[in-house]
Amino acid sequence: MKSFNYKKHNDYKWAMTVDLDRCDGCGACVVACQAENNIPSLGVEQTQEGRNMLWLRIERYIEGSYPDVKVRFLPMMCQHCDTAPCESVCPVYATYQNNEGLNVQVYNRCVGTRFCGNNCPYSVRYFNWYDPDFEGKEKNQLNPDVSLREKGIMEKCTFCMQRIRRGKDNAADEGREVHDGDIKPACVQTCPTGALEFGNINDHHSRVSKLAHSGRAISLFEEKGTHPSVKYLKGGTADVF
Repeated sequence: MKSFNYKKHNDYKWAMTVDLDRCDGCGACVVACQAENNIPSLGVEQTQEGRNMLWLRIERYIEGSYPDVKVRFLPMMCQHCDTAPCESVCPVYATYQNNEGLNVQVYNRCVGTRFCGNNCPYSVRYFNWYDPDFEGKEKNQLNPDVSLREKGIMEKCTFCMQRIRRGKDNAADEGREVHDGDIKPACVQTCPTGALEFGNINDHHSRVSKLAHSGRAISLFEEKGTHPSVKYLKGGTADVF
């Protein structure tokens, strides 16, 4: 029987906060994620069929009625849950939680049953319908730190694990722990309004820990009991450190 041990982590537990008051829905994070992780563009036709491959999407909500209408934006990525419903249904153990709180996806083990995607309440797992097709000069933009996934598997946000590894390696070479701000996923680095923060939530002095434990922090679908590592900040004024 498969056993889970979610609450014990090493020195690092990676988390993210999203300030909904700062997000203006520009989509820069979506484009950065696509470029960083070698995510192919499938075009309008396949997107209309529901076969889009964006690991991060912007949800749009309309509040009020005309003429007093407000538009709210909510970036949605893998929530890296402590009690992830995707893990218990995978028949080949392709998805699991590592000792740093990340929901890992082992691509060369996945057989594409899509059970994990069906069991995810956030709908943030995507099935790869086609082999990636990068033609001509498009190949020059590929990130050599990220593999090209073959068709028939599930893909999702990894908090840019390649950047996490690079940041930890650089810190180890300098004989120190990872400092707050050393590691920034592509979406965090690109956000023009600073709505996204990423870091080690076990470090109580880090920005992400302070924001996640503030009175503004909420989790999506708390009633599901998934205990996500992504916290959304709502109401009040934007926190400044």
